[in-house]
Amino acid sequence: MTFLSVEQPDDRVSSTSGITVDFVRDWPQAALRLNAGHRLAFQHGYWLGPWYTAFDDVAPLIAVISDAATGKDIAMVPMISHTRRGIRIVEFADLGVADNNAPILACDAALDASDARRVATALVEALRALPDGSDLLRLKKMPADVGGKPNPLVSLGRIGSCSLNGNLVLTGDDYADYQASIRRMQMPRCWRVFSRHKGARFEIAMDVARARELLDVMDAQQQARMQKLDSRFVLNDETHARFYREVARLGVAEGYAVISALVCDEGVVATTFGVRRRATYFLLRISHAGNSWSSCSPGLLVTERTIAALHMQGVRRFDLGIGNQDYKRRFGVEPVPLTDVSVALSWRGAPYALRDHAAQGLRRHPRLAALAARAMGKAR
Repeated sequence: MTFLSVEQPDDRVSSTSGITVDFVRDWPQAALRLNAGHRLAFQHGYWLGPWYTAFDDVAPLIAVISDAATGKDIAMVPMISHTRRGIRIVEFADLGVADNNAPILACDAALDASDARRVATALVEALRALPDGSDLLRLKKMPADVGGKPNPLVSLGRIGSCSLNGNLVLTGDDYADYQASIRRMQMPRCWRVFSRHKGARFEIAMDVARARELLDVMDAQQQARMQKLDSRFVLNDETHARFYREVARLGVAEGYAVISALVCDEGVVATTFGVRRRATYFLLRISHAGNSWSSCSPGLLVTERTIAALHMQGVRRFDLGIGNQDYKRRFGVEPVPLTDVSVALSWRGAPYALRDHAAQGLRRHPRLAALAARAMGKAR
């Protein structure tokens, strides 16, 4: 199966590598080509559609890559173009809300290492040929494969060059065995403590109205925690709130958007928000009602109960998200390396690409990175 065709791409660039790159600047038009190709949860239509609608102050730039000889589609890359400090940057449709990014690969795309490099090179050449005058291509948080297929765009960088990584829990088929592996967390005891409260229960929102109620609580609980930590919080601003609620509206009924909670007669004690793609679940947000509930570790408990519930539905891979907080190690995570790529598209972008490459190199030498941070006045 290949992608459906789009009748009128906004820009077409044919390279000498035998790869054709079309650029579409309207997501609803590009979405016509989105079908059952190999993709991650963050390349699902229920994610990208709300994203392009909510974050409307950037310009969509979706690359559709195909074989020039056969016309068969190879990949689609959901990107944006915007300007920062006078530099026009092309990057994934992300702006910090996705845990990873990748192209969508056609079902019948078979790419060896040479093919992958040709695809990546063709994309860069096509971007340079656009009349927009783009200066820098930044592709961040890329996994090495997409649905079991090699990600061709990582050939532009170094595997693991991203400062962030995924945190994957593989539960296996027997959930009792997994529970035994995390017994030090004492989740059964936490559940017993929580269950003493009248009306105590765990739930997953099954309709949009309940999902919205839980998201309202999540926003308020996370805002309160961030204020206590004197940290900036943006996930409840107008743009982000619209985005998360639209993902929920589209995805709750089919189980793509998973909003769960610990609830009792006293109110909502803890919540999670995540997305699911087949047998893989990504945890994105957690909230809880504060220290007064610490005896039952509500953040850990709502996470474990969500894992248990989804395990019963056939999920076996649970990514607890980027960031290496201590609680994730307690769930038995395995780090998943991610790759960053920076390519200069013009002379104006060259200094920024060089700076990105230097930062990526320093990450392999933590002591040097710490010295550089202090020298730049960034030590905390």
